[in-house]
Amino acid sequence: MLTVFTTKLVAQIGTEALIGQLFSFIVGLIVLTLVFYIAGRVVVGGKRALLRDAFVISLLGTIVASILGLFLSQWIGLILSLVVWLLLIRHYYETGWLGSLAVAIMAVIIYIVILILLFLLLAIPLLLFEGLALFLIF
Repeated sequence: MLTVFTTKLVAQIGTEALIGQLFSFIVGLIVLTLVFYIAGRVVVGGKRALLRDAFVISLLGTIVASILGLFLSQWIGLILSLVVWLLLIRHYYETGWLGSLAVAIMAVIIYIVILILLFLLLAIPLLLFEGLALFLIF
């Protein structure tokens, strides 16, 4: 029964799209795990912030946020997702509400810094190749 459902689902969505979504999910999960791990180490310390806990926070938070986003309105889903993230951080890092809020804020800051660094690292080769292409044309 599950094989028939899976075969129909793959046929409808397309194998490439399914692999792309799976790849995107895995890369996002890895990045989010590292972000929560670093933020947890900075805020609550190394004894309470383990990589395993950061992975569980990332995985459960992503799954719950996706489900809430599917079934609830945008604002209600967003608010409930934030509460779920804070609850997960609070539980797994064994901290209070302020500590979980501090970890969440630090995680957002780290995530933004990583995005900016990735943008710069990816933009520099593009700018170089564009300049090289203009040089070769003339």
